[in-house]
Amino acid sequence: MFVARARAGWVAWQQRAWRAIQAVRGRLHPVVWPILVAGMAIAAVGYIAEVSPDVPGHYPTCPFYALTGYYCPGCGTLRAIHALVHGHPGQAFGYNVLSMSMLPVLVYFWFAWLNRSVRGKPRPQPRHPGWVWGFAAVVVVFWVFRNLPIGHFLAPTGRF
Repeated sequence: MFVARARAGWVAWQQRAWRAIQAVRGRLHPVVWPILVAGMAIAAVGYIAEVSPDVPGHYPTCPFYALTGYYCPGCGTLRAIHALVHGHPGQAFGYNVLSMSMLPVLVYFWFAWLNRSVRGKPRPQPRHPGWVWGFAAVVVVFWVFRNLPIGHFLAPTGRF
């Protein structure tokens, strides 16, 4: 009985929260959201630029690496962003080639989102799921390959 009442309260809270979010979304111009995301990204990159990931204690350890001793697909990304902001693109690629290769793609999608928002166009229909599965396959292959002895050059060392 208590669980059913708690669940009903949780569902009611979710519905109220969703209505509040929709009310805020309706009052703001659509261009606000890409600009807000860009501002948060700039703030995060600014923090990473100022606080070096090489100094222990400022950032949490990767949980996957801490538990297994193997690198996850994101290991080295903070160091890569830090190196890229400080003008060392080769070192950034040495830390995480996948994340650095995806930056132009992210920038393209952000500009497409901004362009759609400015023009008032609706969100496009989802692309063919093959793109998502293909990207997931690339991430998994990168994940496995960088932890094999033959893929040691993909380890986040900063050498490219």
